[in-house]
Amino acid sequence: MRKIKSKIIFGVLVLLAVSVFVMIKAKGKGQSNEIVREITPAIGVIQAYISTTGTVLPKNRLEVKPPVNGRIESILVQEGQKVKLGEPLAWMSSTERAALLDAAQGQGEEVLKYWKGVYKAIALLAPINGEVIVATTQPGQTVTTAEAVIVLSDHLIARAQVDETDIGKVKLGQKAVIIIDAYPDDKINAAVEHVYYESKTVNNVTIYEVDLVPEKVPPFFRSGMNATIDFVEQSRENALLLPVEAVHKDKEGDFVLLKKDGQDQETRQPVELGITDDKNVEILSGINAKDVVVVKDKKFVLPASDVGNSPFTPFGQRRNSGSKK
Repeated sequence: MRKIKSKIIFGVLVLLAVSVFVMIKAKGKGQSNEIVREITPAIGVIQAYISTTGTVLPKNRLEVKPPVNGRIESILVQEGQKVKLGEPLAWMSSTERAALLDAAQGQGEEVLKYWKGVYKAIALLAPINGEVIVATTQPGQTVTTAEAVIVLSDHLIARAQVDETDIGKVKLGQKAVIIIDAYPDDKINAAVEHVYYESKTVNNVTIYEVDLVPEKVPPFFRSGMNATIDFVEQSRENALLLPVEAVHKDKEGDFVLLKKDGQDQETRQPVELGITDDKNVEILSGINAKDVVVVKDKKFVLPASDVGNSPFTPFGQRRNSGSKK
C-alpha cells in the first residue's frame, strides 16, 4: 500500500515538473512586439502634489447643553440649518415646571394656560453663528445638564495628516485639492488655514495635522467623511509636456528619441526635466513644441500554437488526438 502511494505521489510530482517546464519554454518563445508612436510635446499646466488622507470635521464643535435638568418642550431647528448668535434653538422646562404643568393639565386647559404664563419655559440660545450638525433630541425627552441637546459647528474643514518628512513643504495659504471618498468625481479647491505645532504618532508614524478651508463648501460635505488631500507643491503654466514613458534615462542623463525629417533612425536627444506628476513630465530644455518624439511601448505576446498543443493545457490533448484522424 505504501509503495502504491509513493508511486502516485512521484507521478504527480513528475507531471507538475513537466507542466512548469512547458510553460517556461512557451514563455521563452514569446515575442516582444514594439508599438511605436510619434508625438509632439504639448503645452499645458502641470502640478506636483503631496498626497495624504484626511477627515472632514467642524473647525469648532460646540455642544449646547441645558442649564438645568428638565424636559424638552420643542426643538426649533433641524440639522443643516444655519443659525445666528442669540437665536432660540429649543424650549425646555425645568424638572419642577414639567411636574407642575403635568399636574395642571389634568385640571383643564385654562389652568394649564395660566401656569404656562406664570412659570416661563427656558430658551436654549445659539452661542455662535454656525450650522446645526446634530439635532436628534425629541420633544418630551428628559435631559440633564451633562447632555447636549443641539450641536453647532462654525464651519466645516478638512483635517489632513501629513508625514513629518513632508510637513516642511506645507505652508499657510498653500493651495490644495480635497477629494471626498464618497464623491470621487468632485474636486474641491482649498487652502491651508493652520499647521499644528504638536505631532502625533499614528501606526508608529509621526504626523502633523493640517487644517484646510474649502473655497466653497459643497452641499454634500458631512462631518466624519474621509478624504484624499493633494497639496499643490509646485505648479507651472504653459509648460512643455511629454508623457513620462517618452523620457528615458541612462548613465549620461535623461533623453528622448527624436524623429527628424529624412532620417529613418531615431536620434538620441538629451533633455532637462522640471516638474513631474504621475502622467506627464515638464521639459525645460533640449526640445521644442515642434519636435517629433518617438515613444516605444513593449507588448509581450505568447505564441498560441505552442501552448495550445501542450497536453497539459485545457483541450490540448483532444486537439492532438483529433488531428490524427
